[in-house]
Amino acid sequence: MPQEIERKFIVSGNFKPFVSQSIRITQGYLSSIPERTVRVRVKGDRGYIAVKGMARGGGISRFEWEKEILLSEAQELLELCERGVINKTRHFVPVGNHMFEIDEFHGEHEGLIIAEIELSSEDEGFEKPFWLGREVTGEVRFYNSSLSRLLSTTFPDPPVYQSQKSPHW
Repeated sequence: MPQEIERKFIVSGNFKPFVSQSIRITQGYLSSIPERTVRVRVKGDRGYIAVKGMARGGGISRFEWEKEILLSEAQELLELCERGVINKTRHFVPVGNHMFEIDEFHGEHEGLIIAEIELSSEDEGFEKPFWLGREVTGEVRFYNSSLSRLLSTTFPDPPVYQSQKSPHW
């Protein structure tokens, strides 16, 4: 079974000078239940469908299956998704032997920036850049499937947002 081992962090510093590439992503969920999500994604000019499942027995490993589909199919499936389609820009930042994927959210979650790093094992070490903030690995509220269901005005942790657009929190 394909596994994903990733750690997530809030970004708390300026990472943009180190970006090697960026791509716009729109994604929605046919099922946003955290234990098993079905995600539809348009990434640039390509479409994808993915199934993710929670790790059995805890830990940071999760089941993940993803398949490329026709762009037109992904766009049609996005119309069937649950409320709360996510728009974000994914930035790629190489650090040491790893690549951080940094999601800068737009729209409802403007100002939220989350960095993810995929690892080959749960105990693999990695270099932590200065712009990496608090770790949020395993916090369900930071899963994209959870963010798609939450309005920014009800999000329980306002300090993680860097934008001045939500000062009422």
